[in-house]
Amino acid sequence: YSVIEAARQAHGKGMQSYLIMMAVRLLEMQRILKTTGSIYLHCDPTASHYLKLLLDGVFENAHFRNEIIWKRVSGHSDSKTMGSVHDVILHYSMSNLFKHNVQYAPYADEYIKRRYKHQNPDGRKFMDDNLTAKGLQGGGYTYEYKGVTSEWRVPLKRMKQLDAEERLYFTSRGGIRVKRYLDEMKGVPINDIWIDIGPINSRARERTGYPTQKPLALLERIIKASSNEGDIVFDPFCGCATTLVAADRLQRQWAGIDLSPLAIKLVNERISEERGLFGGATALDKPPIRTDLGKLPNYRTHRHRLYGEQEGVCVGCDTHFPFRVMTVDHILPKAKGGTDHSDNLQLLCSGCNSSKGTKTMAEWRAMQ
Repeated sequence: YSVIEAARQAHGKGMQSYLIMMAVRLLEMQRILKTTGSIYLHCDPTASHYLKLLLDGVFENAHFRNEIIWKRVSGHSDSKTMGSVHDVILHYSMSNLFKHNVQYAPYADEYIKRRYKHQNPDGRKFMDDNLTAKGLQGGGYTYEYKGVTSEWRVPLKRMKQLDAEERLYFTSRGGIRVKRYLDEMKGVPINDIWIDIGPINSRARERTGYPTQKPLALLERIIKASSNEGDIVFDPFCGCATTLVAADRLQRQWAGIDLSPLAIKLVNERISEERGLFGGATALDKPPIRTDLGKLPNYRTHRHRLYGEQEGVCVGCDTHFPFRVMTVDHILPKAKGGTDHSDNLQLLCSGCNSSKGTKTMAEWRAMQ
């Protein structure tokens, strides 16, 4: 509440409404996220600082992991300011037990040219690396190998194995070094500035025409970094299904939500194209009906209990009312998939209940 109020004072009611909408959803994400899970929130610099404060409140600032800067376009010209070319991706974990798989970017051509100067007859490029243990703390193994006596980093048995595998490089000065093959190197561990994944150009095969479409490579990196095969990936704003397609390619289970009929159509089309004969996704065009709650009592029987729990205070206007004025309200309206389960009920005064109607609390508050 403090963050949202501060945003209203600093930026206005538009930012306040946006943060209210996001807060409700982030609280739900926090509720369902596994202990080993991570959440990535993609935004632009207009709201990133407000959203970071919101995420600090929901997920705890101790679980902040990265503010990733993604260079989404190559350049913008502006006569009054520097060009805006990046988006922000905020990464938080549910706990300190979160999964993290180090991701690597390919070496730059200049680096390869400078370091991998040698090449085998079969075309494999390699660099030569030191094999001596001189100067190393703890020392090494002293012996003679092929006329060269030195203190080596590896024992004699391993030296012979490297030789048999053609991994030794004999210098023109009679030294022995080890070969590091380029095709066996993982690359450079990525940091929090991503400039190697470009935007989707107008001729890209993956382009759908969806206005906020992100590159598959971007989502694949995120998914690989924070999950393993078989894990569940969830995108509550799935749009044109890029996250879902990336998760499907990487052998993850997945689910996505979007209100747009176009999004549902794109999910089915893109997943069908990815899977070929195996078919597309199972998309719902209306909220699912809960079947796991058993037979529920009439929701009106909760009225006395809720009045006691709320101490007679209306959740909507934060005002105390006598029992007769309070009415039972569905937090998530039944028209949008809500149930009569006790967790979905609250008491509002008759005025607030009438004003809220079939809107969610977030939608209603955003209109105040």
